[in-house]
Amino acid sequence: MAALYRALSPFAFFFLLSTVPAFAQDFNTMPVDQLRAEAPNAHPSAYYVLASRLYDRGDKDEAVFWFYAGQLRYRTHIACNPDLPPDGDPALFSALSEVIGSEINLYAFGDLERLSETIDAVIDWDQSTPNGYAPDADCATARVEVLTGLNELKTHIAENADDIRAQRLSNGLGGL
Repeated sequence: MAALYRALSPFAFFFLLSTVPAFAQDFNTMPVDQLRAEAPNAHPSAYYVLASRLYDRGDKDEAVFWFYAGQLRYRTHIACNPDLPPDGDPALFSALSEVIGSEINLYAFGDLERLSETIDAVIDWDQSTPNGYAPDADCATARVEVLTGLNELKTHIAENADDIRAQRLSNGLGGL
């Protein structure tokens, strides 16, 4: 995967910088360890930048974890704030999920057992890590809905593992 700033078109990158708080502009230059530490209290786009940077440096399994943590936190943010302008966070979420998620998911779905274990780890992490950007008390209902969706994904993967593997093989992709 190309680095985030190269993967997004200039317009999309400008959009990213113009729709989130000013501190988000530092996510791409922030040291990975600092970004990992600050992500739980930062705008949900931080998780995507972290996942992209980890993937680019070869830490693909950790990138999958942070991508799904970002999915959980960003979906919670959007569900908790249904009046967000559609060309703001909802559009940014879609763009980041497509650009960063497509390559990470291509990798993640190569080992379905590991992906299921990662989803469990993300859920455990989310339950033990306060969301400083969208406090749980304010978004409890939205969080439950998003967690339900993540568990449904895990169930879908388990119930359709053979079909997923066969589809990957027919597309010329490997995997377990």
